[in-house]
Amino acid sequence: MSAAMTRVEREAFLAGVHVGVISIGRSDRAPLTVPVWYDYTPGGEVYFITGSTQRKTQALREAGRFSLCAQSEAYPYGYVTVEGLVSAMEASDVERDVRPLARHYLGVEAGDQYVIDCGGIVVGWSDVVVRMRPQYWSAFDFGKGA
Repeated sequence: MSAAMTRVEREAFLAGVHVGVISIGRSDRAPLTVPVWYDYTPGGEVYFITGSTQRKTQALREAGRFSLCAQSEAYPYGYVTVEGLVSAMEASDVERDVRPLARHYLGVEAGDQYVIDCGGIVVGWSDVVVRMRPQYWSAFDFGKGA
């Protein structure tokens, strides 16, 4: 049996709660690779929040594209990697972007408390939302057939 995921399986996996790792190509060094909180709705865009003064933001502006890998760290292992062009880089909004992302990772109560504790948007740290519609996918579930 193949370990490849179907479209439905890979989209459901990507929509789950995983720390994502993004990679951004750079002309002068190896790709910049950093962990991020991200969110994805099947059929939609991946998004994450970063700061306007962060290295990854400058690298994204220059490259115009990135890849994101989400994985399960417990057996049975699986992963989904997506790649695509940056579709938007805009000011983040607490209610549209920050609160839903915090709730995705921490649940409603803890997510709301996180937003209160961090003051919502911190200029230079969490003031930019980056969006990408996945163009290329790679997805495997090594538990299939195990």
